[in-house]
Amino acid sequence: MIEWLQHFAVVLLTTCRDILPIAVIIIGFQLLVIRRPLANPKKLLIGFIYVLLGIAFFLEGLDKALFPLGKLMALQLTTPEFLGINPIEANVSWQTYYWVYIFAASIGFTTALAEPSLLAVALKAEQISGGAIRAWGLRVAVAIGVSVGLTLGTFRIVTGTELYLFILAGYIIVIILTVFSPKLIIGLAYDSGGVSTSTVTVPLVTALGLGLAQAVPGRNPLLDGFGLIAFACLFPIIAVLSYAQIAQWLNKGSLSSKP
Repeated sequence: MIEWLQHFAVVLLTTCRDILPIAVIIIGFQLLVIRRPLANPKKLLIGFIYVLLGIAFFLEGLDKALFPLGKLMALQLTTPEFLGINPIEANVSWQTYYWVYIFAASIGFTTALAEPSLLAVALKAEQISGGAIRAWGLRVAVAIGVSVGLTLGTFRIVTGTELYLFILAGYIIVIILTVFSPKLIIGLAYDSGGVSTSTVTVPLVTALGLGLAQAVPGRNPLLDGFGLIAFACLFPIIAVLSYAQIAQWLNKGSLSSKP
């Protein structure tokens, strides 16, 4: 218990050091540029303490739970016993790892739906658009995009395919979809790629990629383990742009008529 408290104290101090510049900039602008006193300083101080404790507990949780969990799942799904292959077999077909793809797709879909930042953006989009953009439809579209992206990302790790090939092809599709999509949705679609990779998704995806790169023979965790987050950012853009065009077709152009 004492050892954990010491470790948590170090994490908390590190968090304070990282957050302090943000607080200095905000307070400095408020007092020196805007030249107005802080409203409800007592509430701001209490909220600031909550933020520090929340981030510290979150970082501790990543280290103790999410990172080990993602790595453990990747290792278990790639053991020769689970795959039903000979441990000394050198060349294993990419189809053998189908459970890895299913797990990546499932974890991508569920974590995207659970992202608080995506929920906030989706609710605001529905509110501002007057209901033309449905919050649930946007969240599902982003979740499908993350799911497809992680599936292709794990396929890339298993096969050792170069990352840039997928990224180039993905952005070519994004550009084509952007040309034909309603202007109302374009900015939101691009933002959706960022909000889909936040506090819930990134730790599990990172751990999954590193664990998979360590477990698959012939893969280097440093070279192949990273890149899954790029897929989780790119494919939600494609999914939301596609969702907008489908919704426009179903609503007979109602999206494009909005200012």
